[in-house]
Amino acid sequence: MSTSLALAAAGPSFLDPKWLISTFGLIGILAIVFAESGLLIGFFLPGDSLLFTAGLLVADGHYLHQPLWLLCLLVAVAAIAGDQVGYLFGKRVGPSLFRRPNSRLFKQENVQRANDFFDRYGARSVVLARFVPIVRTFTPIIAGVSRMHYRTFLTYNVIGGTLWGAGVTVLGYFLGQVAFVKANIEIILIGIVVVSVLPIGIQLVRSRQTATRTSAAATNPGASARTQTPAPRNE
Repeated sequence: MSTSLALAAAGPSFLDPKWLISTFGLIGILAIVFAESGLLIGFFLPGDSLLFTAGLLVADGHYLHQPLWLLCLLVAVAAIAGDQVGYLFGKRVGPSLFRRPNSRLFKQENVQRANDFFDRYGARSVVLARFVPIVRTFTPIIAGVSRMHYRTFLTYNVIGGTLWGAGVTVLGYFLGQVAFVKANIEIILIGIVVVSVLPIGIQLVRSRQTATRTSAAATNPGASARTQTPAPRNE
């Protein structure tokens, strides 16, 4: 099986990091990193796997011919800029974000998940969320909604954007020089695609299960009550 066929079987082409890089190059990488870092519609994009694959391909000399330091610098800037836009958007829309109706590309549960993450870790969440798919898209927006002090947000944003953007890329670069990785790069790229698609698949399954339970409860509320009421004990 060729690499292209295997990758097609693993997931849709627009989530295949190698296809994205070979088609759109460096500009595509920066656009995706920017969108996933702070635009509501960017939560499904494969940020982690894209950066890791970019590092692999730089080490291998395919598709990307920029030096590693330049790639890391530009990726970090795109990540920081994306979070800045997310913060400003959240600051502008404010609490109304929590009243926004669900749509195909917007789910309140994603906002709530990021809000819970923010409540738990405070300002540190701006850094930690970088390494959590979906949450990293909504956390800067929640920071804006919560009116986090701008200088505090900017400091953590620069740290998080640099650690994530440069760190994941550098990891892919050095692993790309390992003999085992070079010998099995096709399998590794397939695994990267699967990992990219997995969080989105889990999210879709959870959304459908929630919708099904809500629909069932609305249709037959008595059944739900009977299910939760314990049976009397014979004493």
